[in-house]
Amino acid sequence: MKKLFLLLAISPLLVACGQSKQDSTSTSTASPKTIVVATAGDIPPFDFEKDGNLTGYDVEVLKVVDEKLDQYKIEFQKTAWESIFPGVDAGRYQAAANNLSYTKERADKYLYSLPIAKNPLVLVSRKDKALTSLQDIAGKTTRDDTGTSTAKVVTDWNQNHSDNPATIQYSGEDVAKRLTDLANGEFDFLIFDKISVQKIIQDRGLDLNVVDLESNDNPNNYIIFSSDQKEFKEQFDKVLKELYQDGTLEKLSKTYLGGSYLPDQSQLQ
Repeated sequence: MKKLFLLLAISPLLVACGQSKQDSTSTSTASPKTIVVATAGDIPPFDFEKDGNLTGYDVEVLKVVDEKLDQYKIEFQKTAWESIFPGVDAGRYQAAANNLSYTKERADKYLYSLPIAKNPLVLVSRKDKALTSLQDIAGKTTRDDTGTSTAKVVTDWNQNHSDNPATIQYSGEDVAKRLTDLANGEFDFLIFDKISVQKIIQDRGLDLNVVDLESNDNPNNYIIFSSDQKEFKEQFDKVLKELYQDGTLEKLSKTYLGGSYLPDQSQLQ
């Protein structure tokens, strides 16, 4: 009888300990939430393919964040530029990385990360027909993609200069092809981000005139999240601040962007 009593007294403790261990194990082995990031993968040095793999500054920043967030698993999906935001809207992608700048229209619909790099816009033209400011684009022709912030710069300018607007040809070609066509005289100017333009001109040996656009009041680029990814956006921003402070972001900038192009620290508060 004493042995039976002792067994009955101990057995609830065994059950309790067993339940505690099982609960702990189930929590630690919970599957991470998958975040699919869409990118066109055609804007070096931010997003591009090398040896069949996606890389670039945006991609590598996300990879480092992924290493620090056990509760998430970040995957990349290469798609056409014009399919990125419709895909986010449809829930196929939870985020987008494509050297994305800020626009109010996007901010009304999506969540923006803290800025991950500083990347002002430039005006590019042939040296024999150099343009030196936005005022010079009157009556000239450019090429762009639909829905880009650079096309918006031109359309906004046209609204205030309707007497002699610039013409946008929506070619759908990547920026490297557009810069090559510009060098060949197929159109008059291109507005794009400084870092990508410098990289492509160097890689392709193009002889073009490049002028900073002083009117660009928001020169940063970001990661964009769907509106239902507030928790992931907050976790991303938290890790981004850590990467800024410990020098990782600076290292990635020098490796992929060719210099220190970090946003001002005040913008990471």
